[in-house]
Amino acid sequence: MEFVFYLVLILLFTKVAGDLSVRLGQPAVLGKLIIGVVLGPAVLGWIPNDSSFIHYMSEIGVLLLMFIAGLETDVDQLQRDWKSALAVAVGGIFLPFVGGFAVAQIFGFPNSYALFMGVIFSATSVSISAQVLKDMNKLNSREGTTILGAAVVDDVLVVILLAVMMSLLGTGTDVNLGLLIGKKVLFFVVIIVVGAFIVPKLMKLLSKLKVTEATVTAALVICFGFAYFADIMGMAGIIGSFAAGIAISQTSFKHTVEHKIEPIAYAIFVPVFFVSVGLNVSFVGVGQQIGFLILLSLVAIMTKWVGGGLGARFTGFSRQSSIAIGAGMISRGEVALIIAATGLEAGLLQPEYFTSVIIMVILTTLVTPPLLKYMFREPVSVKGK
Repeated sequence: MEFVFYLVLILLFTKVAGDLSVRLGQPAVLGKLIIGVVLGPAVLGWIPNDSSFIHYMSEIGVLLLMFIAGLETDVDQLQRDWKSALAVAVGGIFLPFVGGFAVAQIFGFPNSYALFMGVIFSATSVSISAQVLKDMNKLNSREGTTILGAAVVDDVLVVILLAVMMSLLGTGTDVNLGLLIGKKVLFFVVIIVVGAFIVPKLMKLLSKLKVTEATVTAALVICFGFAYFADIMGMAGIIGSFAAGIAISQTSFKHTVEHKIEPIAYAIFVPVFFVSVGLNVSFVGVGQQIGFLILLSLVAIMTKWVGGGLGARFTGFSRQSSIAIGAGMISRGEVALIIAATGLEAGLLQPEYFTSVIIMVILTTLVTPPLLKYMFREPVSVKGK
């Protein structure tokens, strides 16, 4: 029953920390992220970072978080801004890749390690940004939909970039690039077809079952089914759950699902996800790499911010909107954690630098909420002009 004690701590302290954060003028999610660091091995050590219970609960939490973001996304706005999303994603990969490579070179990393550092820098996870945008009612703004769209493109490009690097750098992993790209294309074809033609019929069919909450259960089946399909096709699961949310948002069940899913997600699963991010922080051995960590984090933040912002600026957004979009792309989140772990296993990331990289990822996640809050402090034009 130890996991129940962990759950009690998480639910209690995330709500208290979130409330305190709001009272201090910051997004609630910032307090929830910080409390994960406090409760974890880095400070109090009340919750271990190797709990399978925390891992699985947080996986469900982030999937539900992006599923809700998909439910609330304005699809028409997303379609109109696909060029901006592409430009933001490309800018947010190119500049961070160069920055990550440069930092590694400055500290004497061999080329193979430096190139992989560039891949880690290129990753983006907007699950935290999506929560902040939702809290500020900006999820359906032109800026919000561009950030979400760019995250989808970024995920595809970074996975391909990772595969290319692992193939070229001789990690012993046989990567078929044609097959890899083919799987990504197949993924989008399948979810578009299934989302447009099968999801509405499936929701209608399952909602008629004479059981409790049949409609909500049907939505969850589709959400987790899309996420699993994304995973086996080499995509992040959150892209699948986001696509599921968009598919259901086009049906008559949208408001029912949204109304019923949010209490489930935000009462239990999403708080566990927020805490799990902070649990990865450990300060063991960081003292000898403090200069590396500071430069690593600063470059990671600025390159993604500037790269994404330039992509937005070049596609017609105002200066303020471009800066806000760049800020929304800063968080590396769970995507970079997965890439770092993959690189460690493949011998492309030195074990002695793994902790510093993880802390950098956490710091990029922690700075995103207050930056977004600050950038959206004034009304942003819906047209971005």
